[in-house]
Amino acid sequence: MRITARQTQTKTLADLYRSLDRRQAVTITYLKPGETEPTVRTIEIMELRTTSVRITKTGQVRGGGIVIIAMCRLRRERREFHLAGVLSYTVHRMGYTLTPPANTTYERPEPQPADDAQALFYYELARDPDDADYRPRVKLTQSQTGLAA
Repeated sequence: MRITARQTQTKTLADLYRSLDRRQAVTITYLKPGETEPTVRTIEIMELRTTSVRITKTGQVRGGGIVIIAMCRLRRERREFHLAGVLSYTVHRMGYTLTPPANTTYERPEPQPADDAQALFYYELARDPDDADYRPRVKLTQSQTGLAA
């Protein structure tokens, strides 16, 4: 068992990256923010990523921490753990057993209307989805005046 308070963050990250490369399970003792009792979880690391840095109105730097994205064997689902909350860890020789969820594709949101008239038009189309995709069965030409209202 490695206690993170007794070693540098670089050493901890090196061990976690090594376990990720070798696909070895890791047992962590984790303290959630705002709680007093740590929990013990065996995880299968999928990714290590940094959080974004933001500067508050007072000029303090917030964020920029490291997040462990892993499959938790207790809950059998994808979880995120902050490296600052890991009190100790043990790298095991056993391999991964859980199947990570499939990646989802990004769907681009619809463009926002530029003016109020266009917004009203999109609103009316969205109200009645059956008419929104209406297309005439026969191509109409300008010379067909019998169908004019």
